Amino acid sequence: MNIEIKNCNNIDSANISLAENKLNIKFAPNGTGKSTIAKAIVLGTAESSDLSELIPFKLRDSNPGQKTPEIIGMDSLQNVMCFNEEYVSQFVFNQDELLSNSFDIFIKTDAYKQKEHEIEELVSEIKLLFMNNQELESLISTLKEMGRAFKLTKSGISKSSTGMKGLANGNKIQHIPAGLEAYQPFIQSQNSVGWVDWQTKGYEFAELSDSCPFCTAHATDKKEKIKRVGQEYDKNTIKNLLAIIGVIERLGDYFSEEAKSKLSTITTLKDGLEKEHEAFLVTVKTQIDNLVEKLEMLRTLSGFQFKDGEKVAEKLPSYKLNLEFFSELKSNKTQETIKPINASIDAIIEKAGQLQGKINQQRIEIQRVVEKHQKDINGFLSYAGYSYKVEIAGEDEQAQLKLLHLDYQQHLNGGNQHLSFGERNAFAIVLFMYECLSKKPDLIILDDPISSFDKNKKYAILEMLFRRDADSCLKNKTVLMLTHDEEPIIDTVKSLSHKFNNQTSASFLKLKGGQIDEYDIKKDDIQTFAKICRNTLGSAKDDIVKLIYMRRNYEIVDDKGGAYQVLSNLLHKRERAIDTREQKDQDDNYPEMNAEKFSSGCAEIGRQLANFLYSIVLDRVSDTNTLKSLYDASTNGYEKLQIFRLLDLDAENSVIQKFINETYHIENEFICQIDPAKYDTIPEYVIAECDKIIGNAM
Repeated sequence: MNIEIKNCNNIDSANISLAENKLNIKFAPNGTGKSTIAKAIVLGTAESSDLSELIPFKLRDSNPGQKTPEIIGMDSLQNVMCFNEEYVSQFVFNQDELLSNSFDIFIKTDAYKQKEHEIEELVSEIKLLFMNNQELESLISTLKEMGRAFKLTKSGISKSSTGMKGLANGNKIQHIPAGLEAYQPFIQSQNSVGWVDWQTKGYEFAELSDSCPFCTAHATDKKEKIKRVGQEYDKNTIKNLLAIIGVIERLGDYFSEEAKSKLSTITTLKDGLEKEHEAFLVTVKTQIDNLVEKLEMLRTLSGFQFKDGEKVAEKLPSYKLNLEFFSELKSNKTQETIKPINASIDAIIEKAGQLQGKINQQRIEIQRVVEKHQKDINGFLSYAGYSYKVEIAGEDEQAQLKLLHLDYQQHLNGGNQHLSFGERNAFAIVLFMYECLSKKPDLIILDDPISSFDKNKKYAILEMLFRRDADSCLKNKTVLMLTHDEEPIIDTVKSLSHKFNNQTSASFLKLKGGQIDEYDIKKDDIQTFAKICRNTLGSAKDDIVKLIYMRRNYEIVDDKGGAYQVLSNLLHKRERAIDTREQKDQDDNYPEMNAEKFSSGCAEIGRQLANFLYSIVLDRVSDTNTLKSLYDASTNGYEKLQIFRLLDLDAENSVIQKFINETYHIENEFICQIDPAKYDTIPEYVIAECDKIIGNAM
């Protein structure tokens, strides 16, 4: 698979190759554009596929070619998941659980889904009654509306309930207060709520004039009557009254005849509710809520409704709907509705044994998965050196991944307030892996996931992500890991390649002039630095470069003998060589190197570099023009830095100078690494700064 990226942030063009069903490690220095690559791929697969936020800054003010960000080659990728800082901040370490949707991610496996499907088939008779049954859906919806209109308290019905607000003061639509009879056509109209609102708002302007605020006729003697409308009628009260009357009318024949009569009386009271009316409404409310609860339970019937150890054959009969206990809803209409529901429950009771078996199998699968995930995650935390463990707690679909400390038995809320930055990242990447296993994306991106960890934790994470059964980790999935850390490549491609079943494809990304080129990294490309130095002695074109690598080789093997002393003096441009093996004199200076030892050191160098003469090379390394020409002729940043050091030029920026100095020092090389000359690992901005310094000095 090849993905081409154009005009995204600092990248003018990049062609990224991905081996499918493998771990693809892309190694690159900081500043190359690794996060841009990750973001471009994620945005390129989003529904809107809007890459506009990646438009390079250099094109924002002036873009004569009308260039736009592009990503090509994404046709086969429908779903991409990316681990980065945004993922850590948005999806993990919630207050109640470590990871959102713990149940779906950790428990809802393919095996679980299969058992769930088998259970669904056994209870399908009931669920089919609810599917596309508009009458039943309408009944449930209306019952819920009636139930919501009255909220119960310890003493009865809450006065703040919408139903009570509408009924508490009586039905003033039907019983119009004395003196307001003239307004009857408006009060009893279909838009009575709107009229009351209009009328009461108009009265606010009555004090402005003696004229009517509605018709401008003289209205001094009518102001009190207009005012009474606002006193007797409230828009919200009328609205609530009409709403409760409407829902009762829609339920209609589902109520018993006696209940309908009582509700009709209650909704047409002149002076509001008495205690006996409220008591009856409590009974209706309770029966409606109970019926809705049973109907919803049947509509969503699943294995989780049967508690562990509960016998299905004994539980199912309690699901049947008996109108003897729903007296206010005992009607022919309700009976017709529940008859097929009860019949379907009888049909399921006949298959209770099969259902019991499937539910037991599902619970065993859940227990197996929970124990496995807890063991795997806690094992990782242990051998990575973390003092925490996790527990999947909660019943069935309420299961959540909880955090515990080894020295404390209570669950900890969230994780941000307890875990260090490194601990959060380690947790997050493991939780991300489990989410990927659940959602099965076409491509998984790891944006610099482990560079901040120590060596042991890096490998612990790699082990967790890629070295277990394929259904329990990211092995055999298409994974793109973007990193500035060589260690994952050394581990997976070289030293432990057999443990990773040769499932890694590695490459180096080089950014130059906005263009990213990709260079494969094979097992033989990872060498000891001593071997890299020896190889350069045969491949470098200039003797000065060869001598630089020769000196570094002596440093690696800790041979500070005669040859090393000669090379060190030569590269420090000393006409008279000193010997750092000897003791310093009283002025804190090393003594001059013994002539015989100097000659012996030169001879040893000569055996590796034909025609070596100290004086000739000294003249060359002391000549600025020679070094400048050699710097310009070098084709990789690593050698340019070594030659830059010989020019004795300092960068104004201390950060750049520190980079140059430390890259030159042997103690900053890995024992095993890729050849820095072949893969040109020095960032482009560092070489640009060196070019600038040399240009200003020459």
